[in-house]
Amino acid sequence: MPDDPTRPPPQPTPPWDAAEDPSRLPFRKWTPLVSGMLFGLLLRLAFSGAAGSRWSAMVGAFIWLAPLATGAITVYLAERQQRRSWSYYAWAPALASALVVIGSLLVLIEGLICAIVIVPLFTFMGMAGGLCMGLVCRLTRWPRHAAYGFAALPLAAALVLPHGAPAQLGQVERSLWINAPASAVWQGINDIRNIQPHEVAASWTHRIGVPPPVEAVTVQEGDQRVRKSRWAKGVHFDEIIQDWEPNRHVRWTYRFTPDSVPPGALDDHVAIGGAYFDLNDTAYTLTPEAGGTRLHLRISYRLSTDFNTYANWWAQALLDSFAQTLLQLYKARLEGQV
Repeated sequence: MPDDPTRPPPQPTPPWDAAEDPSRLPFRKWTPLVSGMLFGLLLRLAFSGAAGSRWSAMVGAFIWLAPLATGAITVYLAERQQRRSWSYYAWAPALASALVVIGSLLVLIEGLICAIVIVPLFTFMGMAGGLCMGLVCRLTRWPRHAAYGFAALPLAAALVLPHGAPAQLGQVERSLWINAPASAVWQGINDIRNIQPHEVAASWTHRIGVPPPVEAVTVQEGDQRVRKSRWAKGVHFDEIIQDWEPNRHVRWTYRFTPDSVPPGALDDHVAIGGAYFDLNDTAYTLTPEAGGTRLHLRISYRLSTDFNTYANWWAQALLDSFAQTLLQLYKARLEGQV
């Protein structure tokens, strides 16, 4: 039959795939946010593979795309209730993504160090996903299809993206003047014991869960000098002396054994010598200055992640804090002996 010119044109369906009366849908105020968080936790469980595998929580498919999908699902479910504001598209997905990290921490599948490091990135990417889904809901009539796409994106990316993260090298350098002769500083570097928690309390590296040092003593093993380092929580490892100029310069590399880092002492994702992070070497240089000694510390490291730029910012901040704390420890110890 031909169209009746007197009949009013059909009204477009709501772009958010809602039923005729969205208020009748079985959602409550906080259900979209909680559901988005639970979806993100399911993705975290899916990415619980061993370090270095394509299903590890450190791969780019999870780090970048899981919070993006979490934010998108949060907004999609909220839009099925009612039209939301642009501010909602930002804060609700950001909160849901942050709660994924907190939830992972509470159920003991994530460590404190990793949680603190990753929550800013998760929050930002969750917000981006929410804003993208908000745009889809306002401009298209296929938000459900888009939501399915966002949900499947992390899993699909894990299957198709190249496996293996590039290595990035970096270093941190700090120096401090100490009112003590070079010989005393040299002795302090090679034999420091009974380090108390309050002596390193200023370092927020240790506040977020990195075990503090307890002692370090250089010994002779055959024809090799080895600095025996022991940290809290049972962490212990050897520092193999590579350069040795008494009262002037010392440099060492690291040797870890299978029992160097007991389970739970460090997050698996940031374990020294692991798939994602390692210390290459450390060097101290002593220079006489103004009646005392300027102690220069250099720490070099390796990162191997799918988000090296972001991870390097944290590595610089953490190692810088650690380096400053070590130098202050030597200064306090040695000047207290003068």
